Order: sequence, then C-alpha cells, then structure tokens
Amino acid sequence: MPDKLNLEILKLSVAGKAAAFRCVTEYQPAGGPGDKVFPPTYERGQYAGETRIINGEPVPCVLLDSVQSQANRMELALLEAVRAKRIALPIIEARFDDARLLKKFTVTSLEAPHRIADAIFRDSMCEENGNRIMFRKSGKGKILDTTDARNATGLFELCPTALVFGVWDSTGPRGGLGAKIQRAIVSEIVGLHAQVGVKTSSRIDPLQVQLGAGPIYERSEKNNQNPDWAIDVASAGPKPVKVGRKKDGKPSEVNHSNIPPQITPGGITISSAVHTTVLSLVAIRRLRFPLNGQDTSDPQVNVSARTVLAALGLLAAVIAREEGSDLRSRCQLVPTQEFAWELIAEPGAIPIKYKVDAETAVALFNQAVAQAREMGLPWEDIISLSPHPDLIKLVGRSQELAAHSETEEGE
Repeated sequence: MPDKLNLEILKLSVAGKAAAFRCVTEYQPAGGPGDKVFPPTYERGQYAGETRIINGEPVPCVLLDSVQSQANRMELALLEAVRAKRIALPIIEARFDDARLLKKFTVTSLEAPHRIADAIFRDSMCEENGNRIMFRKSGKGKILDTTDARNATGLFELCPTALVFGVWDSTGPRGGLGAKIQRAIVSEIVGLHAQVGVKTSSRIDPLQVQLGAGPIYERSEKNNQNPDWAIDVASAGPKPVKVGRKKDGKPSEVNHSNIPPQITPGGITISSAVHTTVLSLVAIRRLRFPLNGQDTSDPQVNVSARTVLAALGLLAAVIAREEGSDLRSRCQLVPTQEFAWELIAEPGAIPIKYKVDAETAVALFNQAVAQAREMGLPWEDIISLSPHPDLIKLVGRSQELAAHSETEEGE
C-alpha cells in the first residue's frame, strides 16, 4: 500500500538528490478493449505514429495526447481550482470586454500560449501610480526582463506556473535572449500496438435533392421573406453570383444534397494506452530565488520556493488526471489501475510509491505556499490588464471577418 505524501517528505525530496516524481498509468478506450479511438491529426490529416522500444521489443505506437496538449489540460485544471477557490494562485488576465467586440472574453496566463510572456499581455495595459501604461513597461512587467534561472523570484511572484510548465520571452525587448525556463513537468498519452483503421461518412438528404438541380445563386438582398439563396437568376438580383467558394452553385453549398457513402482511413485500434507524467526535481533545483535585490540566494528560501513549485506540478497533474481523459470526440480513455506516484530517489533503488489524490495535493500546495510566504517570498493574486485600444481594434476586425466568413460558408 503506497504511503501518503506529506509536506515534509516533499521538502526533503526537493532539498535532496531525488531525480523526479512520476506516474505511469494504463488506460483502455471507454468502449472497452478493441474499441477504436481517434488520435489528433497533424499536417495533411496524419496521425503522429512511431515505433517505440517497449520491454525490449519494437512496438508501433500513436500519440493520443501530446506534451503541449497535456500542459494545457493541467493549466486549465489549475484555473478551475482557482475559480472554485480551492487554491490561490498568481494569475495575469486580460479582459476583452469592450462594447465594440462581437464576442467578449478573458484570457489568463493559464490559457495564453506563451503564459506571462504572451503578446496578449505585452500589448495590454495596467494601472501604475495613477497612470495607464503598457504592462511590460510597468514595474511588475519589467521583472520578466531580468528573469533567468538564477533570479526566478519575480516570476515566482507573478506567474509561478511558468516556472513549472516553461516559458520563453521571445517577443520581449531582449528578443531571442529573453527569459527562457525549461518545463519541469512532462506528460503524454500514447497508444500501443496501433493499427490504422477506416472511417465511413455519408448523409442522406430527406429531400433527395440532386446535384443537377442547381445551380444556386446568392441572393443580393437579404430579407425575412426569402432564404439567402435563390434558384432563379432573376430572383437573385443584379449581377447574380453562384454560391460556394468555387462559385459552382452546387446545392450542397447550401446544405441540400446527399453525400454518397465514403470509406477513408481513420481511427486507430490499440492494445492499450499509457499515460506517463514526470515531474523533474532536477529542473526545479536549478532555479534560485534571491530576495530584496540580492545577488545571492538563501538556501532555505530556495528550498521553500522549489517545494511550492513541486507541489504545484503535482497538483496540476493530479487534478487533471482526476478530471478524466475525454481527449476529443471518439477518444475517451479510462484508467485500468489506480494512480500511483513514484519518487525516483536513489540511483538503482526501487522507486518509493506514494498516494497523492486531489485532496492531498491541494493541502500540500496550500501548506507549501504558506511556508514560502513566511520566508518572505512574494506571492501575487490576480493582476488584471486592459488590452490596448489598438489590440481591441485588431480583435474586433478579426471577429467581423470571421463572422462574415462563416456567413459566406453558410451560404
């Protein structure tokens, strides 16, 4: 029976020479063994397949969820935990709530692709000393300009998740020389013994509209008495144009037609799937946290901050796993064994198993943060930014183009 992980064990693991925590879990499709799953597709609709060596044998495998996708899922799980008030976490947010926008939304540092270094925040503004200035020109924003592994205190204060999931400030004032922190947590799901299958598609039109029944024309004047298309040239208005991207006027362009049954490659059958998550304590130990502008850092402060980051990584992984693995349409997986975390402590030694459920992970994180703050480490709350008017205009124009494009496609 695995022991229950506590803060003292976590702190000793971080302060010592332990390499990593890992969790390796076997999954099956929710429909049962042999049910087909649909991996993500990449360029030209391809699956990310490769041969891996497992138990000394080459095994055809397929990527079911990438490292990047897993990071996004873990960050969103943290965001939900913050919104549910289970934890308090420094977050930067930009609110796109301008009345000129067709769709209003908020982007947080747990959603932005480049986290705190994203162009969304670079091009947003904050309040400082009664003035509105660009975030990256503010006192807090400038912290990122001097951040590196030897001086991670400012990033710990504003966006500690960037120290766990990695960040590269490639769009800041230093360009490619900007802050670059490697990810400390890596997670992916891979299907084993992958065999590509086929998928079928068809649509039966109750009206049985035939291809030759066209052409269909765009109606120049939209009103409440007619559809947006016309079957007669005279009804279409002046300078009639056929519907469709190719302007061929096919009835299918207005969603009236059959789609003949088709068979194309699609879906994968697997023997099982394996979800592997590794939290590197080595990567976390590279980070240092000097206080009050000092050039050197206190070892005890370092351990305290690193313990918070280790607890944060474990928390993200645990709550994301417990949310389930419904990865996309027709790709839901269920674990066939309990989640067990292993500490790789000594070279050649048998890993030590620990039980870490969501309740334990939340408690560990909250305790670690409380101790870090007692050590004088800074810890922000939510920092709200306002997008610059030019960014609002850019997003607004893009929304209008997207809405117009969707209308055209619908026609």
